[in-house]
Amino acid sequence: MALRNPIFSNSAFQERNAPAVPVAPAGAQTTGLVPPPAQGGYTLNGQPYTQSPQSAGQNAQWAASQQAAQNAAVQANLEGMYAAPTASAIDHGRMTYEDTIWKTAALFGVLLITAVVGWIWAASGLTVSYRQPTNMIPWALGALGGFVLAMVVTFTSRKKVRPALIFAYAAFEGLFIGAISATFEAFWPGVVMQATLATIAVVGVTLALFASGKIRASKRATKIFLIAMVGYLVFSLLNLILMWTGVLNQGFGMYSAKLNIAGFGVPLGLIIGVLVVIMAAYSLVLDFDGIQQGVRNGAPRNLAWYAAFGVMVTVVWLYVEILRIIAIARGND
Repeated sequence: MALRNPIFSNSAFQERNAPAVPVAPAGAQTTGLVPPPAQGGYTLNGQPYTQSPQSAGQNAQWAASQQAAQNAAVQANLEGMYAAPTASAIDHGRMTYEDTIWKTAALFGVLLITAVVGWIWAASGLTVSYRQPTNMIPWALGALGGFVLAMVVTFTSRKKVRPALIFAYAAFEGLFIGAISATFEAFWPGVVMQATLATIAVVGVTLALFASGKIRASKRATKIFLIAMVGYLVFSLLNLILMWTGVLNQGFGMYSAKLNIAGFGVPLGLIIGVLVVIMAAYSLVLDFDGIQQGVRNGAPRNLAWYAAFGVMVTVVWLYVEILRIIAIARGND
């Protein structure tokens, strides 16, 4: 009986020193050949272990087949990458025109829904025969809630844009718009449709002129706009205080005062209203310019919510001003 070396017979040694067997990559097609043991590895009885020419040939053939399979897989992967559609700006989390439009439409959708609620709520307490709105809750709730949320969104959006707050603002503004529209419609039938069509016309013309490059925002015009805005806010606040204190008992306060121009009594509200509509139109230009710059500079996608918020603020302001202009122009009819 032949003697066996106890060291070589040890199973632990055999596992530790067994020649490595190449493993085919996952998913690769093989030729069905079983890879032979690698050359070298250890010596037996002082003699190096070598493969036979037949084993060496099988090893080379197996390695070549595996290399071909890997090359084919890499080629297929590259072809798939080239065939895949190019990643869009949205995929990269960037602001786009389409995304901004959809967000703006969503906000106006919420505004219209709550405007219906505000209209019904205000109309339920309106005594048309005496022309006295008895239900001021939707007015006050919508105006106060919209103002507070507008301030919060404006001063916190630099750190983080919160779409939930913007949607809440749209809801409160809709409540206010619905209530004020119901009251104006009761006093001046048809005024809401007139104001709506006029607002759409101003927004459409401003957008067309901006898109064609006819009008652009400039530093000088923006400075004039800001000065005019401050002056108009002071005038509106003063007019509101005079009306609340009873100093002015006319329907629109100082807006109802008439100026003698060329022998005609022209309400001050018409002159101021036209100037304010021009200011609102330029505010739309600033909104459109901000959206354009955001898309060009690859602004984060969530800023589209803030851009949509800016457009809504301006359009609501424009609608209220046009509503008042038409009401003043129609007088007591």
